[in-house]
Amino acid sequence: MNRRRRLTAIAATASAAAMAAATAMLLSPTASAQGETLWTNPETQAALWVAQNPSDSRAALIQERLVNTPQGNWFTQTEPEGGIEQQVAEVVSGAAAEGAAPVMVVYNIPNRDCAGASSGGAPSHAVYRDWIDRFASELSGPAYIVLEPDVLPLGCDGSDPEQVSQSIGYAAQTLKAADPQAHVYIDIGHSAWLPADTAASMLQGAGLQYADGFSINVSNYRTTEEAIGYAHDIQGIVGSDKGAVIDTSRNGNGPLDPPEPNDWCDPPGRAIGDYPTTSPGVDGIDALLWVKLPGEADGCAGGAGQFIPDLAYTLANNAGPDWPGDIGTDPPTSDVPTSGDPTTGGPTEGDCTAEIVVVSSWNGGWQGEVRVTAGADALDGWTLTWDWPGGQDITSSWNVDIGQSGQTVTASDVGWNGAIASGETRDAFGFIGTGSSASPQIECGA
Repeated sequence: MNRRRRLTAIAATASAAAMAAATAMLLSPTASAQGETLWTNPETQAALWVAQNPSDSRAALIQERLVNTPQGNWFTQTEPEGGIEQQVAEVVSGAAAEGAAPVMVVYNIPNRDCAGASSGGAPSHAVYRDWIDRFASELSGPAYIVLEPDVLPLGCDGSDPEQVSQSIGYAAQTLKAADPQAHVYIDIGHSAWLPADTAASMLQGAGLQYADGFSINVSNYRTTEEAIGYAHDIQGIVGSDKGAVIDTSRNGNGPLDPPEPNDWCDPPGRAIGDYPTTSPGVDGIDALLWVKLPGEADGCAGGAGQFIPDLAYTLANNAGPDWPGDIGTDPPTSDVPTSGDPTTGGPTEGDCTAEIVVVSSWNGGWQGEVRVTAGADALDGWTLTWDWPGGQDITSSWNVDIGQSGQTVTASDVGWNGAIASGETRDAFGFIGTGSSASPQIECGA
């Protein structure tokens, strides 16, 4: 989803009391929440990747911090395989079997994302409302439902704002009426996008009266403290009876500072945030949720929704050894396993070596990751150079400063990933390429 077509800078900060409460809201994964327990889907892309790559150096941390954490279940197709009824029923029944509430994301409004990376949606509002009826027919038991992330603040050209608001209102009313245990929230972007009074007006025009409240920060990076303050500002206008849910899936390090034009699209250096809970202990905040699935790209590190192991690992690792507080298990003792000279067991000679590992490939494209190994001396920064054998080009990358001239590629660290201990191997960065996959010889220097 495109998050930044129009930004309005806003200083939205929480009160000291709210900040103190937010600091105390971390929960153990085993405790989940003192309110309703949230459901962890065992078949997310991250879970399937870990199951297929158990010996990968990144798998253990991705399993511990992402796979084991409740996350959103997105409904994005008008006619998925088996129909929307079956798709909803599978999530509802899976959660019910574990006595838990699923997080369900409705994302199928016509012309969603304004033809951006996550474009699509139902072909008409009449089809959309029928789809909502069929979705609602399978609801049973508690669920946290987020309606149409970014749609209201984005305001796509060519869309009828009145029709959009009416369809969202129809969805809120229909889903809320389907089961009294359903918690329904209309999305309104985040604190650096719309002023609180504009957000409140849009919510009221889109049927907020039918919903339990609103959602903010979906797929974004604003801090939890800032989001709490923004939610309270909106509630001061729409009424304190409307609660808020905050997406904390990737806001552990907050937004880029200073911001960049693509600060919404797989920005470097981010981290997973507060563990999901339906009892955050803050007035007006109904839940902290992981609505976006960490490790699934926004459209820059890979195709929108594509799982990128390096992106997932980086988000998990950047949260630090104490995430999410008292988790009852020991954190990993190092970022990645080390390796040395295969014949001596010691560090390799020279500054460093590097290799390209082909992660996946498809017709016309592929994903690669680059692993850098320090030599006898530790590295405090690295620069790599290689020549493609022919026809390859890099279309996107992450955790690297990279450029290509003809067939020659030059890549260097971005600061935080430049330090590598003697003999240590680090998954340094990743990229998406066109053409056939290749692993040319790399020159590596400090």
